[in-house]
Amino acid sequence: MSTSPIPAIGIDFGGTSIKLGVVVGNEVIAHAPSIATQEYDNPEQLIQAIAQFVKYLKDSHPEVKALGMGMPGFVNFYQGTIYTLTNVPGWNNVPVRQMLQDATGLPTYVENDANCMAYAEWKLGAGQGKTNLICLTLGTGVGSGLIINNQLHRGATCSAGELGQTSIDYKGRIGHYGNRGALEDYVGNREIAADARTLYAANGQDKAIVDCNPLALERAALAGDPVALTVWNELAKKLACSLINCCYLLNPEAIIIGGGVAKAKDLLFEPLKNTMRGQLFAPLMESLEILPARFGNEAGILGAAHLAINTHFFEQ
Repeated sequence: MSTSPIPAIGIDFGGTSIKLGVVVGNEVIAHAPSIATQEYDNPEQLIQAIAQFVKYLKDSHPEVKALGMGMPGFVNFYQGTIYTLTNVPGWNNVPVRQMLQDATGLPTYVENDANCMAYAEWKLGAGQGKTNLICLTLGTGVGSGLIINNQLHRGATCSAGELGQTSIDYKGRIGHYGNRGALEDYVGNREIAADARTLYAANGQDKAIVDCNPLALERAALAGDPVALTVWNELAKKLACSLINCCYLLNPEAIIIGGGVAKAKDLLFEPLKNTMRGQLFAPLMESLEILPARFGNEAGILGAAHLAINTHFFEQ
């Protein structure tokens, strides 16, 4: 597969808003107005709203050949069905691909949003040219995708790569599915802020929760705040726990990290690399790169569009 110049529409379906754009190569050359996800009562209404904005983009870019959409939930790529949608009620076993294809007339493909991010980084970004990758995005939760032997790895039921649900403590916090110690319950934005506030309180400082979000913690750490520095070091250790397990299992060439938390750069990446060096078998670590993602908010649009084009034209 190659990066194709064939134009496509990519959609990044989020729990708060839905973003659409026309993609050519590694650029989003046109955007549609975003859609407020929560303003629609059911999947049918929201699919019709998305289709109207797809038409808006098609009218100005009639050369588009396919449509891809990334969604935050468990998506069966081959059936085009979403099993369940994170933070949006009423989306259970919805045949999204067929509905959207019927409404737009475009060949349509639906994928997990973190897989779309991984696809964009693999094809166009920090992982270009590599054949074995772990890609993750850190924000409200943990999204992740796997590239194994030069393929996006989906697993038996298209549910592979959910790194956020892997455990870092078998006696830990109870997760969404009843699993204990899920990484996501320790390194999500809310969890980082709550843990930081607790640590500040233990050091005699009463901090508002807004002053403990990742951006505030980044600024505080750069100013030499010892509590904030401790938060970043502990966060790196928690993240390393899951990534070390992944490295022993998959032996990737690179780990690519994006999302809001990753914007802290060396505050996260340096202690993460140091922790992993101390715990990984040398041959696994000596060839491993830990890299910031190239793409930010447009990774989902880019990945979804290229996945659609490559699947429709080059994988038939």
